[in-house]
Amino acid sequence: MKALLALILLVQLPTHRAVPAASPPPLGCDDPESEAAAEVAVNYINAHSQHGYKFALNRIEKVRVLPQGPNNEILFLELDLLETTCPILSPTPLANCTVRSFTEHAVEGDCDVKLQNLNGKLSVLASKCHSHADSGEDVLQLCPDCLLLASLNNTEVLAAVTAALNDHNSKTPDAYLRLLEIGRARIQDQPVHMVSVEFAVAATNCTAEEAKANLEACQLLPEDQSNFGFCRAAMVTRPKEDLRVDCELYGHQPGVTFSHPGQDTSAGLVPSPGQGFTNHNLRVSHHSPVASESSSSEFPSSALSAKSVAKRAAPEVAQHDKVPRPVGFALPPPPCPGKVRYFKI
Repeated sequence: MKALLALILLVQLPTHRAVPAASPPPLGCDDPESEAAAEVAVNYINAHSQHGYKFALNRIEKVRVLPQGPNNEILFLELDLLETTCPILSPTPLANCTVRSFTEHAVEGDCDVKLQNLNGKLSVLASKCHSHADSGEDVLQLCPDCLLLASLNNTEVLAAVTAALNDHNSKTPDAYLRLLEIGRARIQDQPVHMVSVEFAVAATNCTAEEAKANLEACQLLPEDQSNFGFCRAAMVTRPKEDLRVDCELYGHQPGVTFSHPGQDTSAGLVPSPGQGFTNHNLRVSHHSPVASESSSSEFPSSALSAKSVAKRAAPEVAQHDKVPRPVGFALPPPPCPGKVRYFKI
């Protein structure tokens, strides 16, 4: 009898089935994990850039996560960056670099970055970037008196760089400096005619006096002694001539190199990457050697792809996965794109 009752009770007990865990909510553009990945990405981009200036994060446009297994996932980020006032060769940490203001004719960078998050450690697998100056019409519409960027091979720009570097070398008994590249330039016509230029330089193995005697013998210092720097100058040609030059050498930085040799401004030369452009394009397309076959460094067509130089028309609301959520489940993350840290271009 007891056995029969036990059997009846067993049959009547409710059957408990395992309930699959709810899918985690999609990652938001302003989530801490997204921001941590963006920080790693921006540092990587600046470390692999060869020209111009360092860039800072302005906005996370999109985030996509692809699980790869336990404690392993691939992240695709679409980032908007803004040019800072720190040259790419400067040792100044990015956190201490000032984002160039809108009124200085800002430059925006568009980047797609693929990262791996393995056991909580983020590493960049691939990146693709382009940059472009803000529309001149947009700048003048909001700031009619603002100066626009001038072409880096403009004859007045080349003359100002030549005069500025010659002036510095004539007044400094230390190492003779040679031009690496012109960073940016603007020309003002009223109330005075003034050309403002910024350019990267490097020290040679000659002093200024030795360069006067035999300029062709002056070569850039070898890689283990290299000393890069940066100059800012303003040359007024009318109504009264005036020239102000400020050059700074950074000292030797182990591992920091430049992609092409400097050229002598006395010949009116400027490195080819600057010719015909108003700003150096953040043309970074890099695959990390840590990328493996299982985590291909290519951007799949279904994921983020490199954008053209034209400004993106990003959606205002993220297209989150439509996953049924139990009552009381946490709200979805903030929509993408994320917050604007400085200003939109």
